[in-house]
Amino acid sequence: MTNTSLYTRISTLPRQIQNEIFDYMEFLIQKYKPQRTKIRPKAGCMQGTFQMSPDFNEPLDDFKEYMK
Repeated sequence: MTNTSLYTRISTLPRQIQNEIFDYMEFLIQKYKPQRTKIRPKAGCMQGTFQMSPDFNEPLDDFKEYMK
């Protein structure tokens, strides 16, 4: 079946059936879409790539007014 013949047959159908065909096509596209494997990062893989400042947990000067 060619694209042209498929289009011709679908275009002769009532709009409601065309919508159902479209929904079914979307379902099939999702069903047969290649599944991507999720790569889970390993614990500690970023170790040593950044450094926290010693005062990281200290209150910010911008919020001193609200802390009173």
